[in-house]
Amino acid sequence: MKKTFILPALFSALLFTSAYGQTADTARMAKELKQLRYLKDDWANLKRFEKENAVVQPPAKGEDRVVFMGNSITQGWSDRDPDFFKGKPYINRGIGGQTTPQMLLRFRPDVINLKPKVVVILAGTNDIAGNTGPTSEETIVGNIESMALLAQHYGIKVVLSSILPVYDYPWSRGKDPVPKIAYINKSLKEFAEANKMVYVDYFTPMADDKKGLKAEYTTDGVHPTVAGYKVMEPLVEAAIKAALKKK
Repeated sequence: MKKTFILPALFSALLFTSAYGQTADTARMAKELKQLRYLKDDWANLKRFEKENAVVQPPAKGEDRVVFMGNSITQGWSDRDPDFFKGKPYINRGIGGQTTPQMLLRFRPDVINLKPKVVVILAGTNDIAGNTGPTSEETIVGNIESMALLAQHYGIKVVLSSILPVYDYPWSRGKDPVPKIAYINKSLKEFAEANKMVYVDYFTPMADDKKGLKAEYTTDGVHPTVAGYKVMEPLVEAAIKAALKKK
């Protein structure tokens, strides 16, 4: 796929992921548009966390370090509800607009090299939206599975997250995400069960009757508000505890 197609798609996506609906944060938008400039020479945005990763110290004795790998939903978690991360051994490595192949490319520097005990992977929705071109559900699942197996190879416990409900993408209409999300979530749950990983289901408690994101949890149908993150937080903390207990 030519960059002339990919970059406009990502540009559009990042505008929406930075805005989080009608309550646009201009500082966030400027930051993410700045990130967009790296895509020509740094498609996976490997430089995004290069400086931060360089100063991360090895885990302290007894530290249950957790890395959150994802897209704007993960990135926005720290921004929307910073108290969730405060005082905990949690490292956020979400980048707005990213798709699973981009995350797979940066998985080593942004996860493995940080030596966490657990990685929480939340990915796939931007692939369905077509941010880096058309991608099949099988390829999306395969990319996520590859990240999970890499983590497992290095002794990192894995929490695989369901994709959140989406009825339609405001920057990429008509992608029919509902059945695609259902297929991917089912596949990830089965893979987690077969490989001694933990699956966290955000979808069920956050879905409305159309299998989109409940209005009280979002402003744009894709990104959670603080209320949405408050639903996710006890679920992921329980999943992290379960992962830490796995042998």
